[in-house]
Amino acid sequence: MERPAWAPLGIDISMPSVSRIYDYYLGGSHNFEVDREAGRKAMEFMPGLPKIMQANRAFMRRAVRYAVGEGVTQFLDIGSGIPTFGNVHEVAQQASDETRVVYVDHDPVAVAHSEAVLDGDERAAVVAADLRKPQDILGSSEVDALLDLDRPVALLLVAVLHFVEDAYDPYAAVAELRDALAPGSLIVVTHASYEGIPVPPEQADGTVGVYKDIRNPLIMRSRDEIARFFEGYDMVEPGLVPMPHWRPDTAPDEEDPYSFSGFAGVGQKR
Repeated sequence: MERPAWAPLGIDISMPSVSRIYDYYLGGSHNFEVDREAGRKAMEFMPGLPKIMQANRAFMRRAVRYAVGEGVTQFLDIGSGIPTFGNVHEVAQQASDETRVVYVDHDPVAVAHSEAVLDGDERAAVVAADLRKPQDILGSSEVDALLDLDRPVALLLVAVLHFVEDAYDPYAAVAELRDALAPGSLIVVTHASYEGIPVPPEQADGTVGVYKDIRNPLIMRSRDEIARFFEGYDMVEPGLVPMPHWRPDTAPDEEDPYSFSGFAGVGQKR
């Protein structure tokens, strides 16, 4: 396989990447055939996967605008992925000139493209780090330079927690991040779940199996299990709900049935 000019040296282009598969679902161009093949296999079981990703992005944009409307102008986006149109910093900067954004991802392609997109933008930066190691994020020079942790921050964990297995204790990692933030901070989460998927669980298991095969297990958690990530924060209305139901711009009944897969919510620190 020939390495494209945009692919950083040192990455294994023969192994699918979660962030590049996500890019493929959204119609992006920064993915390899191995990523597209994995995405197509997953879609054999859940053809509406792109609709889920689109609903996920739409929720993220609404949550960012909500945060700015509440006076929260600092954003820490962990598991940010490959930049696409309507990124956090674009939405935030349209809403306020005061916003500051730090992206975090451990995928070299996602980090390299974020660096290219953000070149010259003094109000946004990217950190190469892993959610499972919160201190690498909180102690990074980028966070130190752009974010004031003594003021409210919006912590975005959008479509990332379902890729952290229980063995790595995602609840402890999220708690460490939550606890480091000032009162008034927000936590923004989307998470995959069997609840709401418009196919039988046995069929959805086919998609779960594809991610397991590429060594990026997809952990489907229940609504109650997802709610645990918000401990210590008060849920913002309408609570933890399917993505189209969270402060929608259009009538939810106009959405594709797949858009209601999983849950989304925003919590605010007491």
